[in-house]
Amino acid sequence: MKQIYGDIAKTVIMAGDPKRVKYIAENYLEDIKLVNSIREMYCYTGTYKGKEISVMAHGMGIPSMGIYSYELFHIYNVDTIIRVGSCGAFSDKLKLLDTILVEKSYTESNYAFSFDGKKCNLVPANKELNKIIENLSKDKDIKYVKGTVLCSECFDPYLEDKNAILNRAPKDIEIIAAEMESFALLYNAKKEGKKAACLLTVSDVPKEGKGITAKERQTSLNNTIELALETAKII
Repeated sequence: MKQIYGDIAKTVIMAGDPKRVKYIAENYLEDIKLVNSIREMYCYTGTYKGKEISVMAHGMGIPSMGIYSYELFHIYNVDTIIRVGSCGAFSDKLKLLDTILVEKSYTESNYAFSFDGKKCNLVPANKELNKIIENLSKDKDIKYVKGTVLCSECFDPYLEDKNAILNRAPKDIEIIAAEMESFALLYNAKKEGKKAACLLTVSDVPKEGKGITAKERQTSLNNTIELALETAKII
């Protein structure tokens, strides 16, 4: 990233799609300023109910999230990142557009081992952030499911045998959904001594053959966006 140090707020809301970031900035923030557009990974800084907040794209997959969240934490001294994203349901209890609060992220990736030699495949979200999100969810009457998600290196609708991954996971881990970025974010936060959380909206229910359109993905995450912004406002 190439911008002036200090243009990015201490708290950042991240989303994979740059257009989703633009949507958040234009619909929720005031006095917005585009502070990064390199590789079209837009980052806007503005205020939400008086609190300075940045929203930034992270792209798709563990490597992309790994790069951007590491730079935000390590170079730009960001304290907190909350990811808002979409996921595919693995649990029969989940329905289209349900909200998920990630408790832990499990991966088969060697991200941690490649990064710093640690054999780590399961990492938790920040408990303090999650507690704030849970309390806000109750206040706003937004229902959510909390659990462990699979952070996959393959887009889950394309997996030839989803059950094979579930069967390889440790028996004490119940995976409720799949996405592609949470592990890198949560691992980087843990390594840097920072805070991170992840809120997801169910965009695909493979067993039922249901899913939302690409356009709907940009604008259907309002519950998670509002929870992330309200959390950012009070931390």
